[in-house]
Amino acid sequence: MQNSNDKETEDQKKTTVAAAEFDGYCEGQLVKVSLSGNQEPVHTQITEAAMGLGAEKLSLLISEAYRDAHQKSVQAMKALEEEQQVVTPWEVSSKGKIDYDKLIDKFGCKRLDQSYVDRVFKLTNREPHIFLRRNVFFAHRDLNEILDAYERGEKFYLYTGRGPSSEALHLGHLVPFMFTKYLQDAFKVPLVIQLTDDEKCMWKNLSVEESKRLARENAKDIIACGFDVSRTFIFSDFDYVGGAFYENMVKIAKCVTYNQVRGIFGFTGEDHIGKVSFPPVQAVPSFPRSFPHLFPGQDKLRCLIPCAIDQDPYFRMTRDAAPRLGYTKPALIESLFFPALQGETGKMSASDANSAIYVTDSRKDIKDKVNKYAFSGGQDSVENHRKLGANLEVDIPFKYLSFFLEDDEELEHIRREYGSGRMLTGEIKKRLVEVLSEMVERHQAARALVTDEMVDSFMAVRPLPNMFK
Repeated sequence: MQNSNDKETEDQKKTTVAAAEFDGYCEGQLVKVSLSGNQEPVHTQITEAAMGLGAEKLSLLISEAYRDAHQKSVQAMKALEEEQQVVTPWEVSSKGKIDYDKLIDKFGCKRLDQSYVDRVFKLTNREPHIFLRRNVFFAHRDLNEILDAYERGEKFYLYTGRGPSSEALHLGHLVPFMFTKYLQDAFKVPLVIQLTDDEKCMWKNLSVEESKRLARENAKDIIACGFDVSRTFIFSDFDYVGGAFYENMVKIAKCVTYNQVRGIFGFTGEDHIGKVSFPPVQAVPSFPRSFPHLFPGQDKLRCLIPCAIDQDPYFRMTRDAAPRLGYTKPALIESLFFPALQGETGKMSASDANSAIYVTDSRKDIKDKVNKYAFSGGQDSVENHRKLGANLEVDIPFKYLSFFLEDDEELEHIRREYGSGRMLTGEIKKRLVEVLSEMVERHQAARALVTDEMVDSFMAVRPLPNMFK
C-alpha cells in the first residue's frame, strides 16, 4: 500500500518534471505574464509556483499562463506593427518620418531645451554650435549634472566613437565629430574616440585585417575634423582592449543578464555569441578607469557622450550598471539622425552609396546626387509651387541646409522664400550643392595633410599632461 509520503514524493517529481518541461518550452521567449502581481518571465514564475503543487494543478496553471502569454505576445506584435518604427544601434527605419517624441518616451531620455543652450554659452563664453541652436542635438541624459559639476570647477571627459565599415565617412558620420570638436574646444577637456573594428568584423562579415585597415582609414577622416592631439586619444578595439579596459568589460558583463541584453538589443537565437558579448566593449570607455594612462586615480571623473540617439540602448545598459561598479553614470547628449537623400524614413547609410554624400565625393558627384536623389518637398509644377509653396517638413535640401548652412539669417530667408513658393526647387538644390561642396572640399584638403605618423600619434597609448588646459 502506498503511504501519503510516497504519494507526495511522486507528485513532487511530476511537478518538477512538468515545471522543467515548461521552462524548456519558454526558454528564449520574450513573453511575460502576471501571475502574482508583478511582471516576471513566465517560466521563472511557473517554476516558483510549482513548488508544493500537484501535477494536475500545475497543468492547469501552465495552461492559463500560456493562454495569457500568447495573448500578450499577439498584442505586443500588433503594437509593434502599429508603431512601424525600428531604431536600434544597427537599424533605423520607419514607414514615415522618425517620431522623436516617441523615441524619447521609449528610451527615457529628456528633451534638450533652450535653457541648456543658454547655459553652455554662459559657461564657455562661446557661441553655441549650430547643432545646439537648431536642435540637431535634441535630447540628453544628465547633461545638467555635467554642467553643474563644470560650474563647480570639476572636470569631465568626452567619449564618442565610430564603427569603421566603409573606406570613407559620409556626412551623417561627420555630425557627431563636428559637434564633439566644438565641445572639446569650448570646455577644454580630453576626448577618447573608440574605433569599434571588432564590432564591424562581427556585424558586417569583414575579416579582422580588413576591419583594422578601415579603422586607420577612418581615423584619418576623424583627425581631419580638427581634433587637438594633446587632448585626444583614438583607439582601435583590436589594438587596445586588455588590462584595465578588459577588467571593466568583465565587471559590466557580470552585471547584465542574457535576458536583459536580449531585451535591450533584440538579439535572437540566430545571433552568434560575438554580438551578445559586444555591448560591454562599447560601454566601458564611459569609465575613466578603462584608461589608466589618462586618468590615474580619477575613478569619479564624469563622462559626456555625444552620439546619435540610436546608440542610447548601449548607455542605458551602462548607466544601470555603473553605480553597482562604483562609477558615475555617463551623461549623454544625443542627436537626430542625418536623413538619407531619399527622405526621412531612416538615416543616411554607408551601405547605399546613392543615399549618402561621402567626404570623398567630387563637386560633380554631389551635384548629381542632390539633383537626382534628394527628396523634394516642392510641388509637381511651377504653377502649383508658386501657389502652395514647398513642404519644408519633408524637403531634404532644406533639411541638409539646416544642418550645415552656418548663416542663420540666410537659412531663415530660404525658409520664407522656399516655403512660400517664391524660391524654386532648383534654386534650393543649387545652394545646397554649393554648401556641401565647399564643406567636403575643406575636409578633403584637411585629410590630405593627415599622415600615417599623425595617426600613430593620436593612437599612441600615452598620458596627456595638458588635456585640461
